[in-house]
Amino acid sequence: MSRSMHRREFLRSSGGLVAGAAAGGLWGGRIASAEQVQVSTPNMEKLGWKMGVQLYTYRRYPFLEAMEKIAALGVRHVELCYFLGYDKARPQLKMNEDLPPDVRKELKDKLAERGMSASAFYADLGTDADKANRIFEFCKEMGTGVIVAEPPANALEMIDKLCQEYNVRVGIHNHPEQKGYTYWRPEGVLEVCKDRSKRIGACCDTGHWVRSGLDPVECLRKMEGRIIGFHLKDAAEMGNRKAKDTILGEGKANYREVLKELKRQGYKGLMTIEYEEDTPSLQDDMVKNVAFVESVAKELAG
Repeated sequence: MSRSMHRREFLRSSGGLVAGAAAGGLWGGRIASAEQVQVSTPNMEKLGWKMGVQLYTYRRYPFLEAMEKIAALGVRHVELCYFLGYDKARPQLKMNEDLPPDVRKELKDKLAERGMSASAFYADLGTDADKANRIFEFCKEMGTGVIVAEPPANALEMIDKLCQEYNVRVGIHNHPEQKGYTYWRPEGVLEVCKDRSKRIGACCDTGHWVRSGLDPVECLRKMEGRIIGFHLKDAAEMGNRKAKDTILGEGKANYREVLKELKRQGYKGLMTIEYEEDTPSLQDDMVKNVAFVESVAKELAG
C-alpha cells in the first residue's frame, strides 16, 4: 500500500466482483458461512510456509465480506489492517485496537468458525506508549503473533520491551524509495534492528523493492536472520515507484528465485499476499497468485 495515501481513500463503497474461477486446483467460489477452510497449499505447509492475505488486497470490502473471499481461496491466515472497515452495517468500526470488547469477541468467533486466524496485524505503531500498549494487548487477545509496522527508530527500545512482555514479534515493513525515508533499503531496516532482540526484524515487501530498483533476491540475502514476515508481491517495472502489481511470477521480482532463496534460508512463517490491483477480476487473480506459490512450493518440497 502507498505511504502517501490517506486512509479515507480506501474506504470506498464496494463494487461488483465476479468470483468462482478455478486455477491450479484451487476453488475461487464462496463457502458456507460456518464451513472450515480447506487449505489449498499443502506443499507450502510442508516447507513451514503459512499462506496469508493482507486485508488491503480486498480493501473495497469490509472485513466480514473480505474474510469470505479469503476463505474461498483455501487460506486460513489473515493480516488485519488498522484503517480498514469491519462491517458494512457498522462503518465506524475499524480493524484495530479500538474495536470494542463485544466486537472483538464477534471477530474471534467468526474466524474460529472457519478455522482462520488473525495471524498478523498491520498497525499504526509509533512512539505513543499508551497506544503501543493497546496494540500489543489487542494482538494478545486476538492471538496475533506478528505486528507489521514502520515505527521510527526512537520507538524501538520501547517496542522491543513490549515484544518481550507479550511474546509478539514486529516486522518493519518497506515501502518504495522516497526522500527522507530509510526503510526502502535493507540497510535502513537492519540499522534500526541492530542491538535489538530477534523479536524485531523485517517484513519484506518484494514488490516495493522492485519499485525502488532493488534486486529482491539480493535484498533477502542481506536480510537473512532478521526476516519475521513477508509480503508476497510482484511488480511490472523495475525502478518505477508507480509500477503496477502483477500476478506473482509475471513481474520483475524473479519470484521463483525469491522463493528458492527463502527455502535456502530455512524461512518458516507467514507469507502474506498483498495484491494492490483492485479490478473486477480480483478473485481470479488471487486464485492465480495462491496457485503460483503452491506450485513452486511443490517443486521445492520435492
